[in-house]
Amino acid sequence: MRTDKKITGVLLTLMLISGIEAHAQLGGLLDKAKEKATKAIEKKIDKNSLSEKSGATINAGNSNIVTGDSLVFTEDFSAFQPGASATSFKTNGAANVVTASGQKGKWLDLRDKAIYKFSRQLNYPRRFTLSFDIIAKADQIKDIAPLSFGFASDNSVRQYASNIGTYVQLHYYDANQVNIGSNKPEKFVNTTFDLEPWINRPLHIVLSVDGERMAVYLNNIKLADTVLFSPAAAKNFYITAPWEYANDAGVLVSNFKVSGFRN
Repeated sequence: MRTDKKITGVLLTLMLISGIEAHAQLGGLLDKAKEKATKAIEKKIDKNSLSEKSGATINAGNSNIVTGDSLVFTEDFSAFQPGASATSFKTNGAANVVTASGQKGKWLDLRDKAIYKFSRQLNYPRRFTLSFDIIAKADQIKDIAPLSFGFASDNSVRQYASNIGTYVQLHYYDANQVNIGSNKPEKFVNTTFDLEPWINRPLHIVLSVDGERMAVYLNNIKLADTVLFSPAAAKNFYITAPWEYANDAGVLVSNFKVSGFRN
């Protein structure tokens, strides 16, 4: 009787071991299948991303920018005393005018978690250019979270990201990542521009709009030129300051100029 129990116990042990080995083998097969499926999905996403980017010009190199010849709006904050609030901008934070060490002129100090729009709602022509300068002041580029600017569907500043439609994001803490896109039509362009050399000195930005298309230039380098507006889209320029700064970093902007084209 005891012998039968021993035999039964041995058989159960062998079956358990076999089951564990089979489960391990099955788990390995499932892991491999899961890995293949993940790679297939990533490949599909990559293809979709490429299809979304069709029509966009990425990193087109140095470009001759044609700016508008009919002035619509300009602001360099020269009419404001340092420490005063810039009445030409509206914000959910503060819009203080400052000077920058080693830099000419006056600048708008962008407070963290704040959105900025022109106080006066502009009537943009179909074709126009909007330019301005950015100084990202920091000891290290990683001390600044991403900055975003572009066009929103309204001129409200009630929320940090109020109805943003078309955007350009400078990912300072990633050193060279720039995202450009819109939600109507859905478009996303991921490109690169070395932001680190532009810490503590002005970086010139030009947005060139022609109907539904917008070209984006940083330091005279075209990063994208593609459809970023729906035909009836309202355009209200905005800047959202970085969500946070570290080690007394900050972002200053100035020298805004909007120009249309007579022809």
